[in-house]
Amino acid sequence: MYWHDENDSPETYQVPDDIVDIAFKVDCRTLPLDHAQALSTALHTALPWIAEEPNLAIHTIHVAESGNGWMRPENSLNNVLHLSRRTRMRLRLPQNRIEKARHLIGQTLDIDGNALKVGTPTIHKLSKQTTLFSRYVLGDNVEDEAIFLQDTLQQLQVLGIQPKKMMTGLPHSISAKGGELQSRTLMLANLDINDSVRLQQLGLGPGRKLGCGIFLPHKGIEAVGGSSSQ
Repeated sequence: MYWHDENDSPETYQVPDDIVDIAFKVDCRTLPLDHAQALSTALHTALPWIAEEPNLAIHTIHVAESGNGWMRPENSLNNVLHLSRRTRMRLRLPQNRIEKARHLIGQTLDIDGNALKVGTPTIHKLSKQTTLFSRYVLGDNVEDEAIFLQDTLQQLQVLGIQPKKMMTGLPHSISAKGGELQSRTLMLANLDINDSVRLQQLGLGPGRKLGCGIFLPHKGIEAVGGSSSQ
C-alpha cells in the first residue's frame, strides 16, 4: 500500500467527451473467464482499424458476480462466465470513432468458440470520481508489491499524475499470443479530478487492447480490505 494523506476536494468539473466508453448489448450465453485475447482478436477481425487506433481500449467482459470489480472470482464453474441480458461489451475510444464502432451492431463474434451477437450501444462519458481501479495492470515485478508500486508511481509521474493513495490486489496471469502476461489489480484514491480523467483517458502501461491498464470508478478505497501494507 502507498499512502500520502492530504485532503483535496475536486472542483466543479465538466468531463470532456473526446474519449468515451461505448457499451454494446450482447446476446451470448457463456464466455471463458480468460477471454481477453479471444475478444481482442475477434474485434480486430470485425474492425480492422482498431489496430491503428492508439487511443482505443477493449474492456474485458464482467458479470454481476464480479461484485465491485476489485477482486474478481477465479473459481467460476469450469472457468466460464455466464452472461445475462445486463452484460455489456465495452470499448473506450475517441469520440470520432463512434460511428465506425457502430458497424459492430448485428455482427456475431466468435470468442474462442462462443458466439457473441452484438446489439445496440449506449455512450458514456468518463467518470468524475477520484477513486479509480484497474483490474489488470501489467508489470515486470508484479510478484513484489513494493517494487510494483514504486514502478507504478514512476509511470504515473511521467504522465504528470501524482497519486495520494495506491493499493494493489493479488497477482493475476492473462493468456496472450506471446505467452502469459503478469498483472496486478491497482486502485488509486483521492486523485485530483483532472488527474482522474487524464488517467481514464490515457490508461497505464501496455495491453489496453487486452483489457489492461483501463481505469474505472470505484466507490472508495475504504471498502477494500485484505491487502498488506507497505
